[in-house]
Amino acid sequence: MKCAPPDSGPNLPLETQDVKPETHAVHWKQITLVGVGLLGGSLGLALRERRLAEAVVGYVRRQARVAECEGLGAVDRATGDLRGAVEGAAVVVLCTPLAQMRPLVEQMLPALAPGAIVTDVGSVKGGVVEDLEALVAQAGGHFIGSHPMAGAEKTGVAAARADLFVNALCVLTPTANSHPPALRQVRGLWESLGARVLELTPEAHDELVSRSSHLPHVLAAQLASLVLNPEYPAQQGALCAHGFRDTTRLASSSPEMWRDIALANRKNLSRALETFMRDLRAFNRALKAGDAQAIARFFETAKQRRDGWSASARASSPG
Repeated sequence: MKCAPPDSGPNLPLETQDVKPETHAVHWKQITLVGVGLLGGSLGLALRERRLAEAVVGYVRRQARVAECEGLGAVDRATGDLRGAVEGAAVVVLCTPLAQMRPLVEQMLPALAPGAIVTDVGSVKGGVVEDLEALVAQAGGHFIGSHPMAGAEKTGVAAARADLFVNALCVLTPTANSHPPALRQVRGLWESLGARVLELTPEAHDELVSRSSHLPHVLAAQLASLVLNPEYPAQQGALCAHGFRDTTRLASSSPEMWRDIALANRKNLSRALETFMRDLRAFNRALKAGDAQAIARFFETAKQRRDGWSASARASSPG
């Protein structure tokens, strides 16, 4: 999707200074993070380290988090006052679980500056874009969906890292209604943090991540629950080595976050699960039949595809 030249009119409260093609450095007066956990905290650390905003403000739900977020350097200022956090922001980034986004946006709209940009870090885009694009537009702002493909199984601002987005893929999901200058600014934001940007429709994004991201989380969760079931002998856990640890790492992610993701993308995820279970049943039939050729083909196909993907990913990622 091609973008129009930047808008120089008064309705976009942004300042772009010294934009260099090699660094994509962009400078904003204020960026507000709604939610300062792993992703929000990492975003704040990166923005402050790279001096991309004159002020990084964070909204937190609990007063006890204010000192923690400020003490760790994730934000210049943290507050439990949502409207106060959003007031004066050029860019607002929603870094909360999916189910919280619409209610929070409804609360903050009266404080949103005309022309301000709202984006998010959600793992599902269809419902988010549908809910928020028109809502933000009513307040004179612009919504652009974002999904940085970065994270960790640990949660909370204490796990945040300033380099979390370096070389990570960030998907933007503009629509026919997206404001081209706003899209340019959101792209510049993520590229300024070292991310590689890909544009997809919300529908294409949700279908693809249902297989590549959401399905693996479900499988890791089920595998951890099955193997570590307390009904099994105590020695079971002792026999879980590096392969089990690596395969189930995703099961330690936030249950609240993944509940919201599974529900928000349930149609695509359900289809991915059905396909997975169909193929797994075929393997089980081969196993019961002692079909060595089919079993070998199962592992060979997986190895070829995984190795090919790995080589391609290394070649396409910046050093």
